[in-house]
Amino acid sequence: MNALAATSRNFKNAARILGLDAKIETSLLIPFREIKVECTIPKDDGSLVSYVGFRVQHDNARGPMKGGIRYHPEVDPDEVNALAQLMTWKTAVVDIPYGGAKGGIGCTPRDLSLSELERLTRVFAQKIHDLIGTHTDVPAPDMGTNAQTMAWMLDEYSKFHGHSPAVVTGKPIDLGGSLGREAATGRGVVFATEALLAEYGKSCKGLTFVIQGFGNVGSWAARLIRERGGKVIAVSDITGAVKNPNGLDIDELIKHKESTGSLLNFNGADNMDPNEVLIHECDVLIPSALGGVLNRENASSVRAKFIVEAANHPTDPEADEILSKKGVIILPDIYANAGGVTVSYFEWVQNIQGFMWDEEKVNNELQRYMTQAFHNIKNMCKTYDCNLRMGAFTLGVNRVARATNLRGYEA
Repeated sequence: MNALAATSRNFKNAARILGLDAKIETSLLIPFREIKVECTIPKDDGSLVSYVGFRVQHDNARGPMKGGIRYHPEVDPDEVNALAQLMTWKTAVVDIPYGGAKGGIGCTPRDLSLSELERLTRVFAQKIHDLIGTHTDVPAPDMGTNAQTMAWMLDEYSKFHGHSPAVVTGKPIDLGGSLGREAATGRGVVFATEALLAEYGKSCKGLTFVIQGFGNVGSWAARLIRERGGKVIAVSDITGAVKNPNGLDIDELIKHKESTGSLLNFNGADNMDPNEVLIHECDVLIPSALGGVLNRENASSVRAKFIVEAANHPTDPEADEILSKKGVIILPDIYANAGGVTVSYFEWVQNIQGFMWDEEKVNNELQRYMTQAFHNIKNMCKTYDCNLRMGAFTLGVNRVARATNLRGYEA
């Protein structure tokens, strides 16, 4: 099942549980605006090449639309629609005053030089500048993009609208970015994990963790889990996978990857089959890479007690049912990976106020938001006798539906 179908299915289940009117259900499902633009740039060799850029603005009932921009060859309208919709529910779950959006360009970043990436970003910004804005739609980095991408986008947007630091988040610190933003998604995953484990009288200390995906989110989550006394016993990424039943030295593993470009052959771990990572025995499994990695083919072999979805849509609905029957507790993506957008909100607030926070304040506020959101999800689970995924979806969808009605939607 593709991401859009799975996301829409979860939304419709939540709407049914909440008893939403059919008209408002349809209204919430249809995107506010879909944008598709051609981005033609000169390559370094003088030849011209064209790419297709997308921006889906899903909902603005609760505030400006918010969501990342990804550069990836598989970017397409269905994926961007699904991720935009997820952002609407995600921002509502953590109760920050945003709606959802998502964007991207169908390209392979590693095949482009730095100057080509800059030209591509600036052309994309030129095409959409009048449809984004500080109080309209606020982009951020995503897969294949980073703080530098946001710096180019900010600069290009400001040529048309004047200096506007709050138009994008995830910027370099020197251009108004927030301290703590780089680690925010991974740190939020850990705060979410701690809130979940506390419900079962546990903490990270002494538990075993497996992390699939060792990019920004996975590596920060691993570092912070180890700091809390957890044992990260296996990790994987596109370069391979390594394991150590006594726990990996995460700081040394990061240095090894930076110096060699790969996780493999790390001194202090054994190489392993990357396909075995998701079914490796552990207390907590954290998928933090691509979507759809847990499916009906491998779900029955999963041996984790808890799954924390650091990636977007890592668990297909079929796998969800299999894992639930096995008694595996799943912390859903629209809550578990919301740390990034929460600190993006803090960055936006700092830019608007012109007053910057220290990192301790950022991290403390993030923990407060993530912990409160977990308790709100649990309350929805009790109210509607549902699992954590539906608890999160009913929480988010209900907040957006209420805002829509209060703004004057006539059901």
